[in-house]
Amino acid sequence: MKRVRVVELFAGVGGFRLGLEQAGEEYKTVWSNQWEPATKAQPASRIYVARFGEKGHSNEDIEKVIEDNFKQIPAHDLLVGGFPCQDYSVARTLSKAAGLIGKKGVLWWSIYTILRRMGDKAPKYVFLENVDRLLKSPASQRGRDFAVMLASLSDLGYAVEWRVVNAADYGFPQRRRRVFILGYKKGTRMYKKIQKNNGTSSLLSTESVMAQAFEGVAVEMLPKVFTIEGTPQAISKDFSHGSPKSSPFSNAGTMIDRVVSTMKVDSVYAGKRMTLGEVLVDENSVPEDFFIDKEDLPKWQKLKGAKNEMRTTKAGHTYHYSEGGMVFPEPLDKPSRTIVTGEGGKSPSRFKHVVVTKSGRYRRLMPVELEKLDMFPPGHTELDGVSDTTRAFIMGNALVVGVIEQIGRTLLKNV
Repeated sequence: MKRVRVVELFAGVGGFRLGLEQAGEEYKTVWSNQWEPATKAQPASRIYVARFGEKGHSNEDIEKVIEDNFKQIPAHDLLVGGFPCQDYSVARTLSKAAGLIGKKGVLWWSIYTILRRMGDKAPKYVFLENVDRLLKSPASQRGRDFAVMLASLSDLGYAVEWRVVNAADYGFPQRRRRVFILGYKKGTRMYKKIQKNNGTSSLLSTESVMAQAFEGVAVEMLPKVFTIEGTPQAISKDFSHGSPKSSPFSNAGTMIDRVVSTMKVDSVYAGKRMTLGEVLVDENSVPEDFFIDKEDLPKWQKLKGAKNEMRTTKAGHTYHYSEGGMVFPEPLDKPSRTIVTGEGGKSPSRFKHVVVTKSGRYRRLMPVELEKLDMFPPGHTELDGVSDTTRAFIMGNALVVGVIEQIGRTLLKNV
């Protein structure tokens, strides 16, 4: 049995860990880090420890760990993390070839620094998750941020593949679209496969780990192939300069030695599809606090409805505002919309999920139902001192565990 030692960064309440452990007992998390700078309570870290134990867990700013106590990060085979989507531009280069430094607090550079400082002991595999906006940000230089990432990983000796996956397209209960990024160190089996087949449609549609995990069909005959050239600083400054309308990166791709191969791949799935209705608890088990008062229902309906109106800013500027309407209440025979961090609380909102019960009452979703939509065990975020609103926020930040499990299972077949 292969043993894959895992380090989990930006761990939240352990979505990566759960998915990988469900994928196979070969995965063993040896160290994890979760730090939320905006709160003293650190609820996500407390939940993580309650579920998985204190051993090997760090509740400290990862940048501080890197600067002051790097040795506490143990040797590992797989580095995983769902890092924030920020500005990944290169601010400067350290002297004495020490590496790249981006803006303070931008956590991609923490990942990069760990991989660089590990040197020959760097993990063979990297597994990251982010919003799909990463592939086309920023608006002024479409795709620049992802190009900086790919070039940085290439310079560290990794081949990379990525795929945008909407969880609902493969039977999972939530429409959550994210980009998943896998890095393979030089010498690994997948590195060699990408090296041999980079630039072919078959690699992206059938042969890569992501293609094996999530069946797809290539939309184009051949992938677009191009090279990311220049220093990371030059890429940061010049990539897609001139504000092109679209990013050069499609929803699937590979990269090796800075040579990118990318094309659009559509999902193919004929299995069972989970629905929002399947995760709902019995109406009689729902606390009264989650039901919407009849007098508040018009406020919800207005927020959910279409808008086409003139608005005025605080500075007195008048502008035209329009947005489409949303289905209200939520259909129970389909996967849910994406859970957002503002899901909790009683106040009316355009983005919160509202369902109607068999008795005709309208209500919000409970934390346990949000956990099920993210495919966490029911009650995973329940802990003394952690409010329902905080639990909802945490699930809005989480990922769909089933997607991680499916990728993890396929990765094991290719290590």
